[in-house]
Amino acid sequence: MSDTATDDGGEYEHYEAVVVGAGPGGAAAAATLAEYGVETLVLERGVDAGAKNVSGGLIYAEESAPYTIDGIFDGFREAATERSVDDYYMHNVAGEKVQTLDLGGVHHADTEWCDAVLRRKMDSWLAERVHEKTRETGGGLLTDVRVNGLLRENGRIVGVTCDELDPIRAEFVVAADGVNSELARDAGLMDWDDPEEWFQGVKAVVDMPSDEIEERFGVGAGEGVAHLFSGDLFADVRGGGFLYTNEDTLSIGTVFHLDSLVAEEAEPHELLDALLTHPLLGQWLDGDYHELEYSAKLVPDSKKVAHPEPHQDRLVLVGDAGGQMQAQGPIIKGMNHAVTAGALAGEAFAEARNRNSPEKAGQLYTKKLHDEGVMDKLRPPRYRAGRVAEHDAVAGVVESVVDSWAGRLGMRLLGDRVESLFNSPFLLGMVPDTKTSYVTIPTVLAEELGDRVIEENEVEPPELADRIGDLTYDIGDPHIEVLDNAWDASGAAVSACPVSAREFGGGCYREETVSKNGDERRVVSLDTQPCVECGTCAIVADTEWTHPSGGKGVEFEQG
Repeated sequence: MSDTATDDGGEYEHYEAVVVGAGPGGAAAAATLAEYGVETLVLERGVDAGAKNVSGGLIYAEESAPYTIDGIFDGFREAATERSVDDYYMHNVAGEKVQTLDLGGVHHADTEWCDAVLRRKMDSWLAERVHEKTRETGGGLLTDVRVNGLLRENGRIVGVTCDELDPIRAEFVVAADGVNSELARDAGLMDWDDPEEWFQGVKAVVDMPSDEIEERFGVGAGEGVAHLFSGDLFADVRGGGFLYTNEDTLSIGTVFHLDSLVAEEAEPHELLDALLTHPLLGQWLDGDYHELEYSAKLVPDSKKVAHPEPHQDRLVLVGDAGGQMQAQGPIIKGMNHAVTAGALAGEAFAEARNRNSPEKAGQLYTKKLHDEGVMDKLRPPRYRAGRVAEHDAVAGVVESVVDSWAGRLGMRLLGDRVESLFNSPFLLGMVPDTKTSYVTIPTVLAEELGDRVIEENEVEPPELADRIGDLTYDIGDPHIEVLDNAWDASGAAVSACPVSAREFGGGCYREETVSKNGDERRVVSLDTQPCVECGTCAIVADTEWTHPSGGKGVEFEQG
C-alpha cells in the first residue's frame, strides 16, 4: 500500500487492486489476484463476511469451468459446506395431487459436485483464507466498510469512496458487492428499471437434527437431497419453491419473477407459507417446525441482464453485481459463476499488468468470459430464439392449448417420457418465462399423471411479526427514502416487500389514508428498521435506495 497525491494536493491510499464484497465471487477474485502477487485490499460491508449474504443455496463445481471454488481454496468442501446434494427432484403440484420427476440427469450434467451451503458459515471461512492470502501481498480484508461509490479523476474511474474511510485509489476495482451493487449502478452498467429482469427469493432456515434429516429424507451421513416445487400451490405467480438439506437444518424457500409478484399482488411470506403447509412436506417436517431465520434477496435473471461487457475503465463486475445468475427452468446456478468470473477477473488483471497495459484488464476479462463459455451459459442464444413465446398473444394461445383436452391427452400419452424432457439441458435453456411454464404445465402434469398425497402436515409457520422480530438489526441511519409516496407510484412495495404486507403495520412499507383539504389520498409510509436489504422496493417503488453503512442494518446468522 502506498499514498498517492490527488488533484487537490491531498493523498489517498493506493492499492494495485480493490475488491468490494467478500462473497464467493469477491473471494475468488482476491485469492487469484494474491496468487499472482497483486497487492489487494478487500472491503466487506458486513460485521463479518456472510452477515449480509443470502442464497438458496446450492453451489456447483462444473466440469467445464476453468475454476471451481475447491480448486482455489483447499479444504473448502470439508470445512465450509453442508451436505453433498446428489439427488434432485421436481414435484409438480395440483391441489393435493403431486407428480414427481427425478431430475438427476440435468442436475449431474456438467457437474463435478454440488453441495448445500449456508452463507454465514461459508463466507466467513472464505474470508479467513482471503485475509491470509492478501496479507502476503501487502493487502488484507476489512469488514464494517461500506463502499458507496466510485472515485473518478478527469471523468475516469480510479478507485472507490467509502462511508468509513477516505477514498482509495486502485489500478483495478472488482465490484463483487452483490445484486444491489452500488458500484455497478454508479458506473451506469446496471439499473433497477424493469421488474421483469429480476426474481425475488425468500427463505426460511429450519432446525432439524442430522439424524432426523437422514431418516426422513433417506440419505446417509453427509449426503443430501434437493426438492423443487411448482404448480398451483403458488396460485398464478411465476416461480416455484425449493427444499435443500443442510447438515442439521433445512433451507426451504421460494423464488418468483418480481413482475409476477407485483401483477398478482402476492405477498412473499404467504407464498412461502403455502409451501411449508402443503401436505407433501408433512412427510419431512412431521409437525416439528422451528424456524431459525427468515431472509430474502433479489436474484438477477441472467438471460435478460447478465452484462455482456461488464467493465468500465478500471472497474469490472463479478457475480450478482454483473447479473451473472443462471436460472433456466428448475436449474439455478449463481455462486459457481461468480467464482469463475472472479477468478477470471483476477487472471485478466495479472496478465494485463504483465503486458504493461493494466487499463486493458476489463476488456481481457470480458473476452475470457466469452471464450470460456460463461456468457453462453448465462445468456443462451437458444433462449432468445424462444422468447417469442413470451409475447402476450403467443403465450395466450400456448396456454389455451396446454390446458385443452388435446393438451391433456398429450401429457397422458407422454407419460414417463416427460421426465426425459425435463432432463434436457438444451430444452431447459429455452424455456420461456411464462405462466404456462411455471404454473399451467406443472399443474396439468399433476392432474393427469400425479398421485394424491395422503400425509398430513400440521406445521404452523410463524407470523410475519415474529419472523421480523427474530432478526438482528443495528439500525444506523435510514438508508431508503420514498421519493413519491402516492399509492400509484410506490404502493406495490406494500405487498412485494418480504417483511411488509397489506393490513400489517409492522413492516417496512405500510398503507395509509391521509386527508388534506377534504380530499383523501392513499399513500405509503416507510420504516427501515425491519429492512432485510433485499432491494425489492428499489424496483417496484419510487425510492432512493442505498445500503446501510458498514456493520449497520440486518445481520444474518445463517444466510
